[in-house]
Amino acid sequence: MPPAPPVSPPSALITQRLPAISLEQLEAAAGLLTRVDRKYLVPLPEAQGLIDALTDRAQILQIEGRRSLSYASTYFDTPGLESYMRAARKRRHRFKVRTRTYLDCDLCFLEVKTQGSREATVKTRIAYRPGDSGRMTEEGRDFVASCLSSLGIADARAAERIAGSLAPVLATTYRRCTLHLPDDGARATIDTDVTWRRLSRTAWRRAPGAPAPVAELGAPVGLQGCAVVETKNPARPSSTDRLLWSAGHRPERLSKYATGMALLHPGLPANRWHRLLARGPADPTGIVRPTGLATAA
Repeated sequence: MPPAPPVSPPSALITQRLPAISLEQLEAAAGLLTRVDRKYLVPLPEAQGLIDALTDRAQILQIEGRRSLSYASTYFDTPGLESYMRAARKRRHRFKVRTRTYLDCDLCFLEVKTQGSREATVKTRIAYRPGDSGRMTEEGRDFVASCLSSLGIADARAAERIAGSLAPVLATTYRRCTLHLPDDGARATIDTDVTWRRLSRTAWRRAPGAPAPVAELGAPVGLQGCAVVETKNPARPSSTDRLLWSAGHRPERLSKYATGMALLHPGLPANRWHRLLARGPADPTGIVRPTGLATAA
């Protein structure tokens, strides 16, 4: 009798039926640095069903034979958490600053994401040394200041102030499958094994009596049993959105940065994400305490 095939971990997604596309081909066909993003929290079996349903209309990013790639991001913010607070209070001129490292191929970028007109997301980035992924270099600060000023997020003086005060506050890791939908000119990403880790001991603006942070400095907190599906479309919803809607899923206010900060710093204002954070254990797609989140040993 032949040996039994190895059992895939619960978060592994089967993508062999999808045709492959290279990173260069994907960037040429659907770079989508300006786009409309929608995010969904989907149970892992339904994420696999989504991939299966897209087999005839999607391609999958493949780098050096890998279709599920490991990512790490470090998010930067000011001492007053200006980036987080603008998102929490739904200010018009919002921004995020992060490094993103492709761990499987040792690539790294410094990225500035801003909220443009009509809720469009604008992402600007430069190549960055992987060894600098956890800090802001002088070149990085100049790049951030230039982006914030040129994109109308802040005037030149304020942009320099923000860039000059940025420090690392949150780290995330996850595994990602990236899909290209040629007929829609769109992308979709499916993230599993999402973890968050605090990078500062500061409990910003924590009210007296507010609960202590969920995890101590350096202890990762992970999302279990579900995937974060994000659609990235030039304008109209893509087939991925329509399939998710037909299965009863609706877009969530799910920012990895804001959600991670709200989870790890319960004293921060988080009304925008209350519905997501307050789901009960009966909801299989909920980020819940303690059943949906686990602190790694």
